[in-house]
Amino acid sequence: MQKSRLEAFSDGVIAIIITIMVLELKVPHAPDLPALFALWPIFLSYALSFLNVAIYWHNHHHLLHATRQVDGRILWANTNLLFWLSLLPFTTGWMGENHFALWPVVVYGVDLLACGLSYFLLTKQILRKEGPHSALAKALGRDKKGIIALLCYLLAIALAFVHPLIAGALYVAVALMWFVPDSRIERAMGQS
Repeated sequence: MQKSRLEAFSDGVIAIIITIMVLELKVPHAPDLPALFALWPIFLSYALSFLNVAIYWHNHHHLLHATRQVDGRILWANTNLLFWLSLLPFTTGWMGENHFALWPVVVYGVDLLACGLSYFLLTKQILRKEGPHSALAKALGRDKKGIIALLCYLLAIALAFVHPLIAGALYVAVALMWFVPDSRIERAMGQS
């Protein structure tokens, strides 16, 4: 099965997710800076989610570029990832509108955790198809960075009950950890 339809569909869904998120940004009704500054929680949650979606798109692009073929399991694993990513506009909006209150921050973290787990499962399905000795398998190795991110999301969800902004800081830290592009796949594909 060719991977081009999977790539095109995924790119389209991710573009729609970003569009929905930006449409949630409402213009202030007053023409002054205090009205604009009052929107800081909404903008901050949008910026964090935009960054997360962009990170997933970049890594997804590299992952599929290194993938030779897909099968039904990979299609379903990818659909699972897209489902959890598609919830980000909702969880982002809820968190921003409620100024990083406890339950919106927890639910946002659960969504990020589900996205991370889904991406992890997608890579495992692709590695199953590609084989343990493929260039992609060698590039990803044990995926320590991915496992650290998942553990940070779990910790952030728990720490949200101490203070939601601690969880928010961990969500930002994970995004910053992934902001630097993961060059493992590019290096491995250049060597193979």
